[in-house]
Amino acid sequence: MRRLRPWALVLGGLLCAYAGAGAGPALQSYPHSAVLDGAGAYRLRWGRRGSALALRLEVRPRGYVGFGLSASGSMASADIVVGGVEGGQPYLQDYFTDENRVLKKDPQQDYHLEYAMENSTHTILAFSRELHTCDTNDKSITESTVRVIWAYHHKDMGEAGQNYHGSNRGTKSLRLLNPEREEVSSASLPYFDLTNKDVPVPDKDTTYWCQMFKIPVQHEKHHVTKVEPLIQKGHENLVHHILLYQCSSNLNDSVLDYGHECYHPNMPDSFLTCETVIFAWAIGGEGFTYPPHVGLSIGTAADPLFVLMEVHYDNPSFTEGLIDNSGLRLIYTPVLRKYDAGVIEAGLWVSLFHNIPPGMPEFVSEGHCTLECLEEALGAERPAGIQVFAVLLHAHLAGRAIRMRHFHNGEEQKLLAYDDEFDFNFQEFQYLKEERTILPGDNLVTECHYSTVDRIRMTWGGLSTRNEMCLSYLLYYPRINLTRCASIPDIMEQLQFIGVKEIYRPVRTWPFIIKSPKQYKNLSFMDAMNKFKWSKSEGLSYNQLVLKLPVNVRCSKTDNAEWSIQGMTALPPEIERPYKTEPVICSSSSCLNCCLFLNLLCIVYITASTIGNTGPFV
Repeated sequence: MRRLRPWALVLGGLLCAYAGAGAGPALQSYPHSAVLDGAGAYRLRWGRRGSALALRLEVRPRGYVGFGLSASGSMASADIVVGGVEGGQPYLQDYFTDENRVLKKDPQQDYHLEYAMENSTHTILAFSRELHTCDTNDKSITESTVRVIWAYHHKDMGEAGQNYHGSNRGTKSLRLLNPEREEVSSASLPYFDLTNKDVPVPDKDTTYWCQMFKIPVQHEKHHVTKVEPLIQKGHENLVHHILLYQCSSNLNDSVLDYGHECYHPNMPDSFLTCETVIFAWAIGGEGFTYPPHVGLSIGTAADPLFVLMEVHYDNPSFTEGLIDNSGLRLIYTPVLRKYDAGVIEAGLWVSLFHNIPPGMPEFVSEGHCTLECLEEALGAERPAGIQVFAVLLHAHLAGRAIRMRHFHNGEEQKLLAYDDEFDFNFQEFQYLKEERTILPGDNLVTECHYSTVDRIRMTWGGLSTRNEMCLSYLLYYPRINLTRCASIPDIMEQLQFIGVKEIYRPVRTWPFIIKSPKQYKNLSFMDAMNKFKWSKSEGLSYNQLVLKLPVNVRCSKTDNAEWSIQGMTALPPEIERPYKTEPVICSSSSCLNCCLFLNLLCIVYITASTIGNTGPFV
């Protein structure tokens, strides 16, 4: 026994060091943070640790603190952990709720307390959990949007049972597995703001407001390193998205005089020259920082001089008298980076040719960045390919999930980006864990899943949030002359599905008018699609048809120029549907329980050794 003691001492020392790490992980262990409430009383910090997620809650009141994951953002069917410090003793308990929001103790405890502290102002809890636990009461943590729920109370759980948190609760959508990124301090860097000036927001549900700006940095190349949203306080739900377009370099300062409603018959002609998206922000997103080797180039003849800022106002309650001054802040540096960034808009061209039947629990649309477009554009400008480093996935209210699928030589690669828990109110660029090379002849498919179970009429592709979109914005380098790589499905074959035989030609009205059969005569194709008696089975058959239709290729350059493939017809690639997700490797708490057992052995061993030893250890 005494010969085994040195080995046992090493094991015991290691185990006890693990068990006794009670000082709490350093804040550097949590590279991400977010304030969850409007008053700044509840801060979440988090970071990934291999197959687990480490979390730290800093909450102003002294009492219990609740945190959870919920598919809907509500208490129903949620994965919840509750903790605090009571009488100097920390506690942390794993719970779940059923569909009726009844709180129940989880028989498999998968949240593990690492540190707890309570002082005169705050309660701080640090704990961890495996990403995939094998527990049906837990929510798996993936790269998709996660709706976290939070609550707190000034009393602890044990003082009066389950104290109701009242209004001290809320929800926030986050990406808990966004990769860490290298931040370069921008505190001392110059910046300029592009903001609207007292824009009167109309009392209608959707308004697109456009304002032209001139980039103030000229005559010398600089790189924009960070873009931050400047949303007027109180308008966080009014401003849905902001797009920044590069406009023709042939404009002059006369276009700067005023803003105007976008896509309006009376909007200035200069707006039509602005086709190239150079930045996109959407509701719920934060500022975007470019990687250290990439920047948005400004100041040269090839760079944007005049830009159009498009702000989408979402006013479903038709509130009157709203005045907005929101916009963007661009932080830049004269210290040039290695590469210029570019943006490609991919997916479904926004048009009425994109449509979704009513009453569908799931309907899938696909927009194609075709191999023909990428072959021509990349083959001419960058045969070695481009490097994608971030993606923004965009849809509207019916959107439920979006995937960006990547094919090389006809074989599907790992998903470029995905969000299986899409939240209309939280859309931001996803940084890729690893940059992805896109080569000439590759295919990119933006796959959007929708639900229209609560709608009784067709949903159409369009600009309103009640219409739909299916888009991906790819941030990449080095910049090439390709701004849009999208597709439009054939409309006539869609109409043949509902029995349309002939339309009036030449087409002189939009939407065009149907000539036959009799039940649709003189109706627009929109009215005919709404008149058709849609059932779930008809909707499913229609979905299968649409996904196989030939597509019209959209392949655009800057300054409204087009690649020669523009307008050609192409066939979508042969792809597996539905997408086969990668198998999840889950970790049960049994391993962690094993660690706890080893810690207990450690304590027993030291106690026995202390009692039984008469001399020093050697």
